[in-house]
Amino acid sequence: MRWHRRALFLAALVGCVGLITLARWLAATPMLDLRLGVGSAGELVLRESPPPALAEHAGRTLQAIGRPGGMRVEVDPQLLQRSPRWQADDERRVIQRTQHEALAALLREGGSLTLYFADGAETAVTPEPRGYARLGMGFWPLAALAMLLYLFAGVLLLARPQPRTLLFTTMSLAQAGNAVFMAMTSGTGIGLPAGIVAADLPVRVMLDLCTAAAALHLFVLHPRPLRWSMPLAAAGWALVPLWGALYGMGVGPLWWLAQGACGAVSVAALAVARHSHRVEPDPYALVMRRLAALLLAALVLVTAVTAWASGQAAAGALVTVASTAWTLLGAFLLVLIPFLARSRQVMREFALLAGVSTVATSLDLLFVAVFSLGTFTSLAIAVFIGLGLYAGARQWMLNHLIGTSVLTTERTFDQLYRAAREVQAQPGRYAPLLTQLLRDLFEPLDMLRVDRVPVRSRIVGGGSSMVVPMRSADDDGHLPSLALVLRFAQRGRRLFTVDDARLADRVVDQLRRAVAYDRAVERGRAEERQRIAQDLHDDIGARLLTLMYQAPTPEMEDYIRHTLQDLKTLTRGLAAAEHRLSHAAAEWKSDLTQRLTAANVALDWSFSSDRDIRLSVVQWSALTRVLRELVSNALYHGHATRVAVAFHIEQAQLTLSVADDGGGREPESWAHGLGLGGVRKRVKVLGGEVRWLENGERGIVCQVRVPGFQGRG
Repeated sequence: MRWHRRALFLAALVGCVGLITLARWLAATPMLDLRLGVGSAGELVLRESPPPALAEHAGRTLQAIGRPGGMRVEVDPQLLQRSPRWQADDERRVIQRTQHEALAALLREGGSLTLYFADGAETAVTPEPRGYARLGMGFWPLAALAMLLYLFAGVLLLARPQPRTLLFTTMSLAQAGNAVFMAMTSGTGIGLPAGIVAADLPVRVMLDLCTAAAALHLFVLHPRPLRWSMPLAAAGWALVPLWGALYGMGVGPLWWLAQGACGAVSVAALAVARHSHRVEPDPYALVMRRLAALLLAALVLVTAVTAWASGQAAAGALVTVASTAWTLLGAFLLVLIPFLARSRQVMREFALLAGVSTVATSLDLLFVAVFSLGTFTSLAIAVFIGLGLYAGARQWMLNHLIGTSVLTTERTFDQLYRAAREVQAQPGRYAPLLTQLLRDLFEPLDMLRVDRVPVRSRIVGGGSSMVVPMRSADDDGHLPSLALVLRFAQRGRRLFTVDDARLADRVVDQLRRAVAYDRAVERGRAEERQRIAQDLHDDIGARLLTLMYQAPTPEMEDYIRHTLQDLKTLTRGLAAAEHRLSHAAAEWKSDLTQRLTAANVALDWSFSSDRDIRLSVVQWSALTRVLRELVSNALYHGHATRVAVAFHIEQAQLTLSVADDGGGREPESWAHGLGLGGVRKRVKVLGGEVRWLENGERGIVCQVRVPGFQGRG
């Protein structure tokens, strides 16, 4: 890590020194401080200029620049357009390059120059160093962008030296070179260093081709290498030297060949990305494909309006603005890619503004070239349309192009609330309920369990996956031993973001707190039950024991002894946190047998269960009291001679039947007092239903049914 930091610091130092050297070189370059414009007839006109000697010549048509009896350069509006990269007409590009190179040669020779006007007037001007003040308002922002892209490439290369990173580095360095060329040609006045204009078209086209070829190469490797990846990537890279050879030979319409090559490689990259997404629906690749499609659409738009405006001299400045906006759009999107899954709203807004600026300037060019509108009118309409597009499509672009739509608060709260309620009801299902909640919230295409567990949830794969630690429900301070990997949010339609990671951590914490709350409540209940059981045992039990020894008759002594036995059973049940079903059934049978035997009543007992679950205190208490109440009713109200109890649990469904042969009839006409009302309430607590029916010709049968009866295994 120290080595990486030192290397990055050294790279930053080299970049700063390079930019400062470039600025000093441009500042020392001689130039003519002239303000030129395009007249109504397409001529080159001298505007207001700082030198006082030129004030009387303002508004005249400038025809040539040179020396009396020496070299003379004929000039026209092509002198105002400094970037041949965006000159669609080959003949005009040759004129443009010739004028700039000839003027650079004149300025390099030194001495004063003469301006020749169309009306025969002449005036001498003295070239002077450009200076830092005349580097232009765009020089330092463009230089800073180039520096940002350069450092971005360095960080990528040092962080992960692998083929995929190398391709991003290539794209970043190529766009940094584009930004440097735009910075060098953004100064005021007339006169550029020799070689800049001549190298602008071949070098910048090669930089754009390198960017497109690297994007194609990236798509054939990510998310999964394709079988024919290497031949296709090699074909994309082969266009770079091929373009250089064609430019050197001067074959064909150079600008159209350049635009066609860039467009062809970009279309191939999009086709590969589409095929790759069908093979594996990686949302990161999907978002990159959308951004590449946006950039290609902007390129087509700028190419079209540049071609339409190529015959109009007044449109040169607008072509420069449109091409600059398109280049800035590509640069910002490139820098934005590593931060797609992170909250870098400023970067996204810059990318959106660059895209809107591209559309606005392109529309301005279109209005000027096709509809012959005035400069102010076309600019006003273009700005109005651009602002409308930005305001109306901003959220849609963020959601569908960048793919960072977030979950609604209402949906998240509803799902979290339901999961927390289920966890509180069944704390043992914490892990599966958490897994299901994460699945419902993020709709991942795939979920895996891994042993490498982070401290907190984090985003991996550029947002294609998210790792969520499965924290234990016990807040014991230990790190979790298991984590869930959620891959491809919303079935592969969007990226995971840092907001999703924060939400996942909060969901885990909330469910863990729900379990902790349930356990704390259960501990409080257990402590309170133990206190009550102890008080009953020590106080009421002692008094009953005293009464038993002082009973006046043997019948009274037996009654008190049975009551004391019931009290012991009750206190033992209250003190225990849970009860095995088999143990509870044995106690129920023993208790009922004693009571019915004392009353000379026969007991038919039937019990079965497909598994021996653990009953909570609530379940044990409810079933115990229901059985006692139903048997008591058969004894004291029905005067039965036989009671049949059938208790069965199968596939989480409990059925309980208590039948007698007593004198009870017409249960629908009964008035439900405390006894029967208590049975209904306790069965309702269990989540079941109860009903009383006539038991054939004699007696009553009570049927209890509890679906979904879940204990602890």
